[in-house]
Amino acid sequence: MAEKRIRRNLILAGLGLGLAALAWVVLRPASIAVETAKAEIGTLRVTVDEDGETRAHDRFVVAAPIPGRLLRVDLDEGDTVRQNQVVARIEPLPLNQQQREEVLARVETAEATKRQADARVVRAREDYEQTKRDLNRVEQLGRSDLIPKQALEQARSAEIVSAQELEAAKFSAQAAAAEVNVARAGLIGIDRGGAELREISLRSPVSGCVLRIVEKSERVVMAGAPVLVVGDPRKIEIVTDVLTTDAVNIKPGALVLLQGWGGDHPIRAKVRIVEPAGFTKISALGVEEKRVNVIADFVDPPEGLGDGFRVDASIVTWEGNRVLNVPGSAAFRDQDGWSVFVVDGGEARRRPVQIGHRNQTELEVLSGLSAGERVILHPSNQLSDGVRVRAE
Repeated sequence: MAEKRIRRNLILAGLGLGLAALAWVVLRPASIAVETAKAEIGTLRVTVDEDGETRAHDRFVVAAPIPGRLLRVDLDEGDTVRQNQVVARIEPLPLNQQQREEVLARVETAEATKRQADARVVRAREDYEQTKRDLNRVEQLGRSDLIPKQALEQARSAEIVSAQELEAAKFSAQAAAAEVNVARAGLIGIDRGGAELREISLRSPVSGCVLRIVEKSERVVMAGAPVLVVGDPRKIEIVTDVLTTDAVNIKPGALVLLQGWGGDHPIRAKVRIVEPAGFTKISALGVEEKRVNVIADFVDPPEGLGDGFRVDASIVTWEGNRVLNVPGSAAFRDQDGWSVFVVDGGEARRRPVQIGHRNQTELEVLSGLSAGERVILHPSNQLSDGVRVRAE
């Protein structure tokens, strides 16, 4: 009888344990599907990524020196030009009789003032030479005690005043010469005979290639208006404008990787200079940004790139060769700093980590994680320490 009771109790206990196990399996929370990645040791680059463009290293803008009618430019973009070659012609705007008389009278007045100033310089120089001779004689008499000391002091004072008057006369002559140049600038549309000059030739300052023609057709232009751009298309540099907060980490000699230029491989370049002055630029979202130009030179220039071509520039600010790195989407901030979720035996375990450098896709892990461990990417609010997960 006792044996039957014990057997029955064992059977009941087994059924109870089975039901409890079945209830645990049925009622326990389902595992959460997560995306994982492995922590690996490799190379990590921190870059500043911006759009850039190529430009001729030495470019010269040929501009209109006077207001006038620009005649049609016969050259085409890409044409080769020689130094001092005529590249465009301008007909000055016509002057009426009153304007011509005013210009000629202004020149005559300035030249007369210049002659008067030169005469004052001659007179001041003669006065200065005379006071120097007088001072020498007075000093000789003073050494023999033949004149009072007051006379010697007066002679020295006169010599100093005379020297200052000579300097003032020279400055006046320089100012008068500048006024003559200003007045003669009005003669650019008038020849020496007083008739209107019908055409002025614009010449190329260097030998090179016509990079761009700003004004091709005949039209009236103002003084200083650009007509065309001349340069050497074989000497190309890269210009990239970056935020000033990023520019402080960019040093001359930094590696620049250029992509999106049309080829199937990145091109290398090196930063030559970070320009010292920034400027304000409106972003695509309408936000004012302080930016600065970074100029780089090609290390291995490709064929086919010319002036004004677009490139995707990645400027390297830091690089590590043996760095433990994980995708940047695995790390999240908490009260203690940075943490990641590590997959351990099918469960998520929160692991505090210390991070170092980071780029747009990866970050450097300094401590708290070992190579080969799998971390959860894009951790959601459903995750907590000990939650069952399954990798997909």
